[in-house]
Amino acid sequence: MMRRLGLALLALCAAALAGCGAGSGASEGPQDVAVVITRDFGDRQLRESESDKIPASETVMRFIQRRFEVSTRYGGGFVESIDGLGGGKDSAGRPVDWFYYVNGIEAEGGAATRKVAPGDRIWWDRHAWATAQRVPAVVGSWPEPFLSGVEGKKIPLAIVCQTEARACDEVEARLAEEGVEGISRTGIGSGIGQKLLRIIIGPWSAIRNEPAARQLERGPSASGVYVRPRGDRFDLLDQDGKVARTVSDAAGLVAATRFGEQQPTWIVTGTDDAGVAAAASALRSNVLSNHFAVAVVGGRGEPLPVREEP
Repeated sequence: MMRRLGLALLALCAAALAGCGAGSGASEGPQDVAVVITRDFGDRQLRESESDKIPASETVMRFIQRRFEVSTRYGGGFVESIDGLGGGKDSAGRPVDWFYYVNGIEAEGGAATRKVAPGDRIWWDRHAWATAQRVPAVVGSWPEPFLSGVEGKKIPLAIVCQTEARACDEVEARLAEEGVEGISRTGIGSGIGQKLLRIIIGPWSAIRNEPAARQLERGPSASGVYVRPRGDRFDLLDQDGKVARTVSDAAGLVAATRFGEQQPTWIVTGTDDAGVAAAASALRSNVLSNHFAVAVVGGRGEPLPVREEP
């Protein structure tokens, strides 16, 4: 009788494809690894791939070499081209190269040494770099890095609320919908220098003196974000750092940057409280996916840097 019961339980496990306590993939959180290949700050998606089977000690380089045609340089540590598209200069003479982000954070080392962790979202983008030699963090891998963290380790997350509670509540609710847990709330000066991911929420006038946020006023070369806030107005910039458009009433912004050696700071802001509410409502994959940052104007998300007219 006991033997028949045991066999029945095993059959149920197999039918459901659930580990029942066994199997190498049984753990909390996403386990599959995805890679997306884009160009021009995410303006065009070229390829994508996903896998739920990752060899032990897999690196980002090996992961993409299994799926795409990749040429390398500097002894195989850095990518020269993907599927025949290399660095060099674009049609306008701008220097361009390949950059990669893991869970929305710019990788600091070569792809040959960066290990892949379960749940990683790897994003390669070929773009011009003269205006901003570094873009330390991007929003287009939402809900990362809040869900999977960095190098397989989840990082504590704090919301810094400097606006009406309902906007902060919406940000927290959208994170919870994505499975993000352990969210705390803290003040504007808390967490500085700590190993803590932060989302700062509030109108620009209320958050502009926070060190990470203040970098945006210095332009893309300092923050990696192609916008320059000016009081109750935002200058939206093109990839050359030139003002393409200025927005004001009820305009929102969702961006990510990094101050020093801190973990990335996300900024959910606006020209006013209505703009903050618009930015909070934009925390969705269909708005943020494959974008470096997003302005919210007239209820619509506009990718940054501003795209050039064809």
